Amino acid sequence: MRKSVTRALAGALLAGCALTALGASAQVGNGQGSGQEKKPLTHETLWMMKRVGAPITSPNGKWVLFSMVEPSYEQDKAVTDLWLVPTDGSAPPRRLTNTKAGENDPVWSPDSASIAFATKREGDEVEQIYVLDLAQGGEARRVTTLSTGASHPQWRPDGKAILFESRVFPGATDDEANKKIAAERKARKYNVRTYEHFPIRYWNEWLDDRQPTVMVQGLEPGAVAKDILSPTAFAHTDGFGGAQGETTTSLAPIWSPDGSEIIIQATLERWNAAFAHVGHHLYRLPATGGAEPREITSTRGEYGHAAFSPDGKSLYFTFTPDTDAVYNLARLSKVSWPAGGAATVVARDFDRQPAQFAISPDSRTVYLLAPEAAGENLYSVPADGGKPVLVAQPRIGGYTALSLPRSGKTQLIAQYGSSVNPAEIVKIDPSGPSTGKGGDEKGGHTNLTEIDTAVAAGIDWQPPRHFTTVNAEGRTIHSMIVLPPNFDPNKKYPLFVFIHGGAASNNPDQIGLRWNYHLLAASAGGTVILMTDYTGSTGFGEAFSQAIKLDPLKGPAEEINQAADEAIRRFPFIDASRQCAGGASYGGHLTNWLEATTTRYRCLVSHAGEVDLLTQWGESDAIYNRELNNGGPPWEGNPIWREQSAITYAANWKTPMLMSIGERDYRVPLGNTLEAWAVLQRQHVPSRLLVWPDAWHWITKPEDSRHFYQEVGDWLAKYLKN
Repeated sequence: MRKSVTRALAGALLAGCALTALGASAQVGNGQGSGQEKKPLTHETLWMMKRVGAPITSPNGKWVLFSMVEPSYEQDKAVTDLWLVPTDGSAPPRRLTNTKAGENDPVWSPDSASIAFATKREGDEVEQIYVLDLAQGGEARRVTTLSTGASHPQWRPDGKAILFESRVFPGATDDEANKKIAAERKARKYNVRTYEHFPIRYWNEWLDDRQPTVMVQGLEPGAVAKDILSPTAFAHTDGFGGAQGETTTSLAPIWSPDGSEIIIQATLERWNAAFAHVGHHLYRLPATGGAEPREITSTRGEYGHAAFSPDGKSLYFTFTPDTDAVYNLARLSKVSWPAGGAATVVARDFDRQPAQFAISPDSRTVYLLAPEAAGENLYSVPADGGKPVLVAQPRIGGYTALSLPRSGKTQLIAQYGSSVNPAEIVKIDPSGPSTGKGGDEKGGHTNLTEIDTAVAAGIDWQPPRHFTTVNAEGRTIHSMIVLPPNFDPNKKYPLFVFIHGGAASNNPDQIGLRWNYHLLAASAGGTVILMTDYTGSTGFGEAFSQAIKLDPLKGPAEEINQAADEAIRRFPFIDASRQCAGGASYGGHLTNWLEATTTRYRCLVSHAGEVDLLTQWGESDAIYNRELNNGGPPWEGNPIWREQSAITYAANWKTPMLMSIGERDYRVPLGNTLEAWAVLQRQHVPSRLLVWPDAWHWITKPEDSRHFYQEVGDWLAKYLKN
């Protein structure tokens, strides 16, 4: 096996030199140059583009660590490894690891000399924590050996220990106890899931009684992990849990600045999910264990991205309150440390949600990324609080990740991409012009990586065009169109109205795999794609996102149809007689509503869409927010439950529809699609059903994805042809 890091690299790291001693550099692009004839985007070109992960800047500011996926259509042939590039741009990126399994949650040691990450390598049954010593070189060494696995490592500030998370059985306080419980359950002669509380499943998995915990382990030889949370009464409280993500539940633990405490995000209200918001708090507990967690924040809500300022005097986080609104804006907030006390809002009078933030090495400034319409811009705000100031705004696309060093001068390292620029690592200069591939209206950036720039230059694609309409309530509605390859403004093209999910989401100017705008635009011999950020979308302020309450489908659908009318009026190359529409998740909900309420579209494509508000309420993995949106539980009689369910108008269904669903989708479960399919067949509507046995809410397997696009393309070609 090739060495993870060479001694030549180790010397370069410690000296801060360019990576000239490392052998072959990373290949840039996939062989297509800008001088070649541009070609339409194909699924193969899209899927096989390398995928650059978010930047992780070393504490000393000299290096940027990032992961990169090298895809494959063949099962288990895709490669994910860690790469390194100097922040001064003096050398191309170099590969750090070369192993079968990818490295998850990589994190720098405080002295910038080592990296810890979670992975499953030869001999591992579950993920363990490994440490890669860049000073010594050689292979990464495994530092944990837990039967329950290990994830999300964090270095203690002195670099002599790590904390990490694991999922353990209730009542088990060490690994032997967990092994015993696991063996007992494996030996059972029956197989059943048993529940007494909601929720019982999430996204794509059935939940069990295992719960997250925090472990601490020294890095000296022979050190053993210590579970500091499971022995507490707090962890045995009915309703204890962490923040539920798409694939895992996490307490998001971090060290205090002096390493004496650990901060976690947790709830004691997990079982409230059936009838109320699940409130979370931030807690602090001794890193040595032996004491109960103490509450840091007094206001229940949702906390995220907790991080200490480099000077250790403030704990920053995003906070989203629990209210009866269907959406609340997260606010960048902080508490003083170690005193604690009331939280104060840092980003004041700012009607945008901070997607990420990072603190300058001198602790005086906080930089944050905020989505706005289809873009994502960089702002700064004084650490003492104030209204954020725009620092950098790309002309197209946006910055989708941000990382700053902990010491030295401020360096703004980010990830930049757009729908025609694959994501790359860049360095932002707030005062300079951009030499990156996107161009900027304000500020600028230079590329530190150009992994996919050559292949992107060989594709026949254009950035989206933007326009707005005004809905019946006077709200401005943003839309954008994407043009087909070989575009000729003198020709007439059909229109495909693509509807985003959410509803608390939007149509970003970024490359997507699940619904790629330009790949769809290549369908049916060339199709104009229209995307509308209907009421309820994010990136337009809190009130805009909240306004979907009590009007989950009717109003947004009218805005989508209105935008299609405006696009046809404004762009003479769109053929009004050839329109189709489709989407997934909430986009599928709205597609089904269009089936029930209009015949303007020649065909529809609905993936993971609900057809009956009551069915979705009863089958989904989350129910309370649906009650808020529809004016109370179904039995209280609010007419929305019936009036805005597509199945209520089943007698009107006439438009041919392609339906698609992942069998393991518990967010919009299979029952919705089967119910809609039954109506289509009962009403003799031309229809086609795709059920993906291995898929959940999204279709992620490469060959499944390729076939999905083929099915969608064939469906559009069938109904959009002249």
